Amino acid sequence: MRQRLLAPEPSPPSVFLDPANMPWEESAFPGIRSKTLYSDPSGMCTLLLKLEPGAEVPLHEHTAIEQTYVLEGRFVDEEGECLPGQFVWRPAGNTHVAWAGPEGALILGIFLRPNVFAAGQKFFTAEE
Repeated sequence: MRQRLLAPEPSPPSVFLDPANMPWEESAFPGIRSKTLYSDPSGMCTLLLKLEPGAEVPLHEHTAIEQTYVLEGRFVDEEGECLPGQFVWRPAGNTHVAWAGPEGALILGIFLRPNVFAAGQKFFTAEE
């Protein structure tokens, strides 16, 4: 039998989402849509991203660690490719262009702070 810790104040509630029934949102870039699973004012966010075949995330810098888990398809950059069931993380300061393979990609992305895009676009950011 599990014991429950009793806090002096009520515990903040969990937030349950049903991503399969959430609408896809268009992004600033052609062929890329997203579902925001979590976000906060600091720019931390968890996104489900759908990239059409060949869709590109243009040159950007990660201002904090970025974590990506590939669910379907292929997610590629100059350093390599990530296939279904694979994971890649990039440190703060990493700059790259990323794109979907010919089959497209469905990825789970976790960002601790907003990316900075070379052309100034707002994407994966709290200011979107």
